[in-house]
Order: sequence, then structure tokens, then C-alpha cells
Amino acid sequence: MTTDIVCRIPVRHPELVKMGRHYGLTVASCVVADPESKGGSEATVRVAEADLVPTDANLLPAYTSFSELVDACAAFCDQVNGREHRSTRRIPNEMLAEERLHLHPVPERPYTSVFGVTRTVAANVPVIQFDGGEYSVPHRFRCEVVWVRHHGDEVIVTAVDDDGAREVARHEVTTPGAPRHVEEHFGPAPEGPLNRTARPKTVADTAFLAIGEGAGLWLTEAAAVGTSRVRVKMAEAVTMSVLHGVAVVDRALGHAAVTGRFGEGDLASIIAHQATAPSQPTHRADESQSLQNGTSAWEGFGR
Repeated sequence: MTTDIVCRIPVRHPELVKMGRHYGLTVASCVVADPESKGGSEATVRVAEADLVPTDANLLPAYTSFSELVDACAAFCDQVNGREHRSTRRIPNEMLAEERLHLHPVPERPYTSVFGVTRTVAANVPVIQFDGGEYSVPHRFRCEVVWVRHHGDEVIVTAVDDDGAREVARHEVTTPGAPRHVEEHFGPAPEGPLNRTARPKTVADTAFLAIGEGAGLWLTEAAAVGTSRVRVKMAEAVTMSVLHGVAVVDRALGHAAVTGRFGEGDLASIIAHQATAPSQPTHRADESQSLQNGTSAWEGFGR
């Protein structure tokens, strides 16, 4: 908090001054070895040593991680703030509800420096570099600025936008050459040059693909077998969608793609067939329902 002491006057860190101004607080520097100015911090350390740090008094041998220590601190705060105070004879949590009426509100947007340092997410792969380690972030943050900081034995990545700040990734601390990646952060695999989805580039392309999924499937399959006059047939399909309806043409295009019918007049033929085809399925007789006499009469022939 103090960058220098000149003539017994502490020179405060400008970043902490800005943070105090953001929250409406006054940053004060304590005097070395002065209980009156630093008694609060010393008391906090004393309480932590007596109730949280593993000692013979609390019978706790060790913490397995920093997160476990954080949980212990939270449990301890809930315990002491939820019971009656010896001096006030009141529960601190209940007193806090009354004291909030006399306190100024905390800004909704936090001071971003508390989230660490900024890093720009890579464009091609959603990862950031921090203290020599590589960490993944959700792919939707590509090319965006995020905040990253150490939190015990973990690294926390935070994003700040108009809706406020939120944690977007949390990793264990790593070392150079051992990246921390989460598979879900990378999103779906790209299509690749040999497996492309149809995307319109002209007004005519847009009109054709707007017919439906059948249109996209027809274009993919027709191009794969080297169909001629593809653009002309696409324009004819758009015209037919105006005459017969989009749903009818989309169904016919899908049928043509599945059956491999890309010739001249095939689409019109399919539409006509589907319009006149019976709505009920066709029933065909099989041997189990045949009226033909059986061969049981010949069973004893030749014996």
C-alpha cells in the first residue's frame, strides 16, 4: 500500500488510492510498531493463528489446499457472526442489517484491478498466457480482454462486461510446458476445408437456401456428383417454391438429394408425384395372406 516514506509521510500506491475512491473509502497507512494504528490487522492475524492455522489448539494437522483454508475461514465467520457477541449481547449478523441503513452502497461494478491483470484471448485458440503457464477460457471470449489472478493454488479468469463481472474459468496453477486446458472451452470443431456447410454469397443463393434444410442438402449432394447447370436448377426451385409452397419444394429437394435425382425436370416430377401420391400407405399382399391353395394335399404323394 505504501510505495515510499518521505519525512515520516507515507506515499500511497496510486492504484490503491483509485480503488479506495471507487468504493468511497479512505486509505490510511499504519505506523510501524504502533498498536493504536495497526491493532486491527494484528488482531486479525492473532485470531487466524488461534482458530484457523493448524496448531495443537485446534487439532488440525494441515490444509490440503488453499480452497480448504478459504472454506475454513468462511465457516469460522459464519460461526462467530451468527452467535451472540459477549460485549453487545447481540448477534453480529442482525446488527449488520441495521448498520447497512447508515452505510453508503457499494458500487455495482467492482474495481477491476482486484481481478488481477489483463490478458487478451487468442483469436485462433481460446487460451491466455499467465506467469509462464497457458490456460484455456471459453471460446466465446476469443479476441476479448479478460482478467486473471492467482488465488492460492488456483488461477481465476474473470470477464467484465455491461452486466458486471463474472468468473469464466478456474484452473490449478501450472508451469511452462504443461498447459491447463478444458475441452469444453474450445467449442465445436471447425468444419475444415473438405466438409463445408453451404453459406449464401449472393441474393440468389440466399433465396434458394431459405427454402429449408432440403435445399442445403440438395446443393451438397448435387455438387458432390458433378451435377450440371446447378444455378439454373436452383433458380427453378425458387420459382417452384412460389407456385407450390416452400414446404412442398423443400420436401421434394430433400427427396431428390437422398435418391440422387438431379436431372432436368426431376424436381418437377417429384413434386407432381408427391401431390398425387395416396396419403395412406400402400398395402401389399404377401405369402401369409395369399388365397392360393396350399400344398398340403400333395404331402403324401409318392409314398
